Amino acid sequence: MKIDRMRVFMTRDKDRPRVIVALDTDDGLTGWGECYNHGPDKALPPLLDYLYGFIAGQDPTRVDYLVNLMIQQSRFPPGAMGLAAIAGLDHCLWDLAAKAAGLPVYKLLGGEVRDKIKVYAGVYTAPDAPAARDEFDRLNEGWGFTAFKLSPWRIDMHTNRWGNVVKASADYFRQLRETVRDDYEIAFDAHAKIYEPAAARQLGNALAPYDPLFYEEPLRPENIEAWGELKQGLECTLATGESLYSRYEFLRLLQVKGADLIQPDICVVGGLSEMRRIATLAEAFYVGVAPHNPMGPLATAVNVHFSAAQQNFKILEYRLPTGQSYVYGGTEIETREDSARYVADPYLPKDGYLELRPDRPGWGVEMDEKAMHEDGYVHWQRRVPKRPDGSYAFA
Repeated sequence: MKIDRMRVFMTRDKDRPRVIVALDTDDGLTGWGECYNHGPDKALPPLLDYLYGFIAGQDPTRVDYLVNLMIQQSRFPPGAMGLAAIAGLDHCLWDLAAKAAGLPVYKLLGGEVRDKIKVYAGVYTAPDAPAARDEFDRLNEGWGFTAFKLSPWRIDMHTNRWGNVVKASADYFRQLRETVRDDYEIAFDAHAKIYEPAAARQLGNALAPYDPLFYEEPLRPENIEAWGELKQGLECTLATGESLYSRYEFLRLLQVKGADLIQPDICVVGGLSEMRRIATLAEAFYVGVAPHNPMGPLATAVNVHFSAAQQNFKILEYRLPTGQSYVYGGTEIETREDSARYVADPYLPKDGYLELRPDRPGWGVEMDEKAMHEDGYVHWQRRVPKRPDGSYAFA
């Protein structure tokens, strides 16, 4: 079996663009992968074309061999774009290797260590407590979710005194706890908007009395030592990692004791191969893994197999393939609805978990190429806020 063709699809998942990759073999198998593409997404297809030259004609079951080749051929260690492209191809290789063996991918990873995958629903805004209760209950009744992620920002952090921003967030969480079911778990994603570690600690400690599931990414990722500083004296579970790329960056984070929970993205770090190495490092530091996954249903399928086979997995971020679009921030429930059609049979929650598909080889999903062509590409870019003085703030 040899790789003899690559196809790249620029399509969409609701209102977000997606770059989907297919590798075909000379004996009729196809492996599928997804790249993280919220950078300059149109830069990925030519990069994938370049990388394909190194794996064309090769045996796709030599996954580590080929992924290492793609990484090592770069003069300097690949960063966000390079690893996102490699991630998509890594996914394809694992899918092909498992299909060739007639097994689910998780069986090639040593087999499942759990029977199902716990997920949380990304709500991403900070709706009033009664509206949040109604949304949580709707998601619970339909899919069994008992864990949710919100934004902590109730008032504009740039136009209000920081103490009032912190107080508004703390009051909000208290109101949530008084309003929603007691068994619901609630996480908060600060979205890397805070500049000073002391301010990030102040916000986290204001949320801490109300028992957040975790407090996610309050700081930018560049200064890893600052995360160790932040963690000292923080009284709630600190989660981060979506903006880190390789095992070496995660090792530094772990060495400075900069997180209680890491959140690598399987479409960012170079794929399943690197994701497992990162998770094993974290396991040695007694740190759990809650994969970053605001992506589409193919990325979710890849994450299911990682999570099934990883001992220190905790919980997976999840977005329903049909329903609300994804808007971060603000205080309203997103009402626009759409669907991601490129996976014909996505993993859907049952009682708040994704169930394994032991009778399906590879990722366990069927791709809809017609839908990818029909839906086509949609442009998306980050909304970068401005401070009152006219300077750009962190997005």
